[in-house]
Amino acid sequence: MSEKGNVTRAAGIVGSATLLSRIFGYLRDMVTAYFFGVGPVADAFIAAFRIPNMLRRLFAEGSLSISFVPVFTDTLKQEGKEEAFRMAGAALRLLSVILTGVAVLGVLASPWIVSAIATGFRADPVKFELTVLLARIMFPYVICICLVALCMGILNVLGHFAAPALAPVALNLTMIASLFLGGFLTDDAHARAQILACGVLVGGGVQLAMQVPALVKQGFSPFGLGPLWHPALRQVGRLMLPAVLGAAVYQVNIFVGTMLASLLEGGSIAALFFADRIVQFPLGVFAISLGTAVLPSLSRQMSDGDLKGVAETFSFGLRFTLFVTVPASVGLAVLREPIVDLLFSWGAFDARGVSMTAEALLYYAMGLWAVSCVRVTVPLYYAFKDTKTPVYVAVASIGVNIVLSLFLMRSMGHAGLALAVSASSVFNFLTLLTLLIRRGMVQLHGSVLGRSVARTLVAAALMGGAVVAFFKGAGYLWPGFSPAVGALPGVVVGVLVYGGTVSVLKSPECSAVVNLMKRRRG
Repeated sequence: MSEKGNVTRAAGIVGSATLLSRIFGYLRDMVTAYFFGVGPVADAFIAAFRIPNMLRRLFAEGSLSISFVPVFTDTLKQEGKEEAFRMAGAALRLLSVILTGVAVLGVLASPWIVSAIATGFRADPVKFELTVLLARIMFPYVICICLVALCMGILNVLGHFAAPALAPVALNLTMIASLFLGGFLTDDAHARAQILACGVLVGGGVQLAMQVPALVKQGFSPFGLGPLWHPALRQVGRLMLPAVLGAAVYQVNIFVGTMLASLLEGGSIAALFFADRIVQFPLGVFAISLGTAVLPSLSRQMSDGDLKGVAETFSFGLRFTLFVTVPASVGLAVLREPIVDLLFSWGAFDARGVSMTAEALLYYAMGLWAVSCVRVTVPLYYAFKDTKTPVYVAVASIGVNIVLSLFLMRSMGHAGLALAVSASSVFNFLTLLTLLIRRGMVQLHGSVLGRSVARTLVAAALMGGAVVAFFKGAGYLWPGFSPAVGALPGVVVGVLVYGGTVSVLKSPECSAVVNLMKRRRG
């Protein structure tokens, strides 16, 4: 199978598994919103949960996978499977020791960490103490989830994508169970939040356990006795340090938003969190899945010296990403209130929470396409062993986000923080792409990319217009029509119009999806 076929197939596997995970993730968020609403306990849990989540995205999904996969691929091709497994085993053992130390330090330093990321909480001692307690309970989760990320890198290079992609389902199910358990055992919101934090910790352990059978099936025995060091890990370390900012700038920006939102009106952190969770659906199902699929293909082609293949794979990944995320951005912007109303308007989540979350969702959606394209662009730099450029661009992007956040939050509140994240993400992607082209690292064939983007924009615009017309027509024909009721039909209308338009325009990306479905059916 060609690398385009490999990328499409792998993205389909990861996307399908991630779709299942996102569905349970939204069930989890709906239950969380039901029990906690948009209030101080929700703010405390979300702020505390962002700490291990941030470390996961920085050191696991970001730098660890990007730096490990190319080195593991080279070792596998040049020295064989036995040596590659020896290197992977050393990486798992060394990372376990390091992460244990990080978890211990994190538990001890939780008061200072919470003070840094949620400065405004200090004005409310009860809220501050609850956040510190929750952070201490959840900090060891970092150990499990970072090891899961390393296992994912090993399995993805070996062509196995399902087990790592399905792992988040276990976390979501465990958290849902802990929410209902807390609701059954106590009426105290603080106690319920502590039970939920314990559920996060248990879920991390289940995620890690899920990877073991897949690794054993590939012939690799994880966590066995052996040395803590392998010479190839030196190269992983050199790639990993600069990758921390280069691969996870979006999460750093979200983290900055959390810190600044703690200075705004109550519920701002929760509103940004729930809006971000909605944006994470297309980001996880399509963009992150495609980035996960592209990385092993780029690594194989670079190891073979196939620069033309690298350019073709990158171009296809970029076009396919825009093909999916541009209409997703338009759809989320148009359907923001119906979607939020449908997903979260239960229990303690009132009309104010719907309004605040929908407003944040509008501005997050504006930058979805750029965040997604970064996920495909950054691995190309690391395939070329360029570790410095993504860092420089990431630092500049974080600076743009901070400046815009401080300026926009004065007039727009929490919505200004969401807009700042989107603007800095656009800056990040366009700068990375411009430098790639100017340095001659990749030839994109601008006419092919331009025609693809034009088709996508036309189809997305028609889709947005059709959804707006659907809601206006439904409101005219059915007085008292509820936006929440029309959310799912609105999504169906949008998908049908977009799919029909790209089919008429004969989009190659649409053909790739159809071919993948035919192969699976066969």
